[in-house]
Amino acid sequence: MIPYGRQDITQADIDAVVQVLQSDFLTQGPMVPRFEQCVADHVGARHALAVNSATSALHIACLAVGLGQGDWLWTTPVTFVASANCGLYCGAQVDFVDIDPATYNLCPKALTAKLEVAEREGRLPKVVVPVHLCGQPCDMQAIHQLAQRYGFKVIEDASHAIGGKYRDEFIGNCRYSDITVFSFHPVKIVTTAEGGMATTNDDQLASRMALLRSHGITRDPALMTHEADGPWYYQQIELGLNYRMTELQAALGVSQMTRLDSFIERRHALAQRYDEKLAHLPLSTPWQHPDSYSGLHLYVIRLKLGAIGQSHRQVFEALREQGIGVNLHYIPVHTQPYYSRMGFSAGDFPQAEHYYREAISLPMFQTMSLEQQDQVIAALERALQP
Repeated sequence: MIPYGRQDITQADIDAVVQVLQSDFLTQGPMVPRFEQCVADHVGARHALAVNSATSALHIACLAVGLGQGDWLWTTPVTFVASANCGLYCGAQVDFVDIDPATYNLCPKALTAKLEVAEREGRLPKVVVPVHLCGQPCDMQAIHQLAQRYGFKVIEDASHAIGGKYRDEFIGNCRYSDITVFSFHPVKIVTTAEGGMATTNDDQLASRMALLRSHGITRDPALMTHEADGPWYYQQIELGLNYRMTELQAALGVSQMTRLDSFIERRHALAQRYDEKLAHLPLSTPWQHPDSYSGLHLYVIRLKLGAIGQSHRQVFEALREQGIGVNLHYIPVHTQPYYSRMGFSAGDFPQAEHYYREAISLPMFQTMSLEQQDQVIAALERALQP
């Protein structure tokens, strides 16, 4: 089976992890700060906070900007459920904004229209979470301008997008947002096995997220309520969580980051080849906005169902039967049973639902050979035959 995504682990990665195993620190040592600095330097952000998953990063990001009871978080329905769940974890309510049919990202025009209504009704969002689906950035300048006008915070869910760029600057520099979140799950571009990162240029947000990821505990005398009882002393000053990243994960991340640029270049070469070799088939290949340089975590096609004799499911299953590990990213969150019980229903976000009926994620990973890619293309041609 050719998977839709696969990690790239080299001997250098293994050696980096073994070196930590043989060191004095398996957690809370020097490697996590080193990984944080590596990511911060690469994306051009002042701060980077490593955690055990991107979901954890989203959670502490929401807490850090003050999301809570009575507030609203808005995001896209075409994302993994964590982008919405992070608002519920904070006691907030969640709503969605439909997607742009060209980029599949949160649509700025739909966001504008929804904000105008929300302002009249007195229920503007506290936080908007644009998701850079497949690695292609959202129209962050437009979203930032709306944030300035309506007063909401922006948390970029860049789980798919490390190494990508928006307007020739790396995603994660937070020029148009308060916080950006990355994922290092094994199928992502860079992996730490499991892990996540939040970047920000705001000193206070960075300090608060650092507290929240580790039980709300500090050893900084400047943050304590009174003088320390002794060198052993610490204080819990927030209700935090245990979201720390281990030294092993960070060591793998540092090693992986040395190859990030080559990872992205390879993905772009594969995507260009897909574009060329699939052009004759009854499907749409991914459109790239001229302001973006995608991380290309995913390569999503959309079937032109009116031009083929099979259903979406039939094509998907035909590919799986031929050993092609295709997937579908994502089932619109508002259609999940948990969210349906909140009052969401089919028809609420038509562009997202239309996308779901046609989308298939083809295999895309940096170690993919041309022979493997040719197998995918041949299998797709067979699956689409009348």
